[in-house]
Amino acid sequence: MISQGWKTITQLCRELRQRATPAERKLWQYLCNKQLDGVKFYRQKPVVYEESFNEKYFYIADFYTRQKRLVVELDGPVHENKKEYDKNCDIVINNLGLRVLRIKNEELEDVETVLEKIRDYL
Repeated sequence: MISQGWKTITQLCRELRQRATPAERKLWQYLCNKQLDGVKFYRQKPVVYEESFNEKYFYIADFYTRQKRLVVELDGPVHENKKEYDKNCDIVINNLGLRVLRIKNEELEDVETVLEKIRDYL
């Protein structure tokens, strides 16, 4: 994604938070306010990977903890058609020194297992 400035990126992230999927809302209940082991998570957080000629190239992470350098992505049905895009995003994010944990929406049927999976990455 490309943006002309932080205001545009910020507005986009706010819109995405307002239109959160049911899976994102569910997981956020457990990650917000440092509920998971005292770790601060952000939702719909822009990760800028390049800046040139007053343009910012960025990726918006579903959930991100700067403290632990971890991006948590929820993969719903739309991701079945975006595997190559997701793979490329993971490479870019890894090149920034961040780790990516992908969780399928259906895994949230067992939230405790998902939270343990996240803890393992922390």
